[in-house]
Amino acid sequence: MSTAMNFGSKSFKPRPPDKGSFPLDHFGECKAFKEVFMKCQRDNSFDNSKCRLQSKDYLQCRMDHQLMAKEPLEKLGFKDLVDPPPSQADGNTKP
Repeated sequence: MSTAMNFGSKSFKPRPPDKGSFPLDHFGECKAFKEVFMKCQRDNSFDNSKCRLQSKDYLQCRMDHQLMAKEPLEKLGFKDLVDPPPSQADGNTKP
C-alpha cells in the first residue's frame, strides 16, 4: 500500500514575500551601510530618530541591490530627507 497521497490538481505556486519581509544580504552588498546604522543606534541609545539619515541610506542600498522592493523614500517616512526634484529646487521663478 502506498503512503503517498496524490491530490493531482493541486500544485505549489510560489509567491513573492509579504511586505516587510525581504531577502538576507548574503553577499554583504549593504553591510557597510548596516554597520554605520547600527553604530549610530548604539551611540544614541537606540533612539531611531537620531539615525534617520543612516536608515535612509541603508534602505536605499537595499533597494538599489534588489534586496527589497523599490519604494519611494517619501512613502517610507523620509519625505523630509529627500532632495526635491530639480524643477522644484529652483523655486517658482518664471523666465
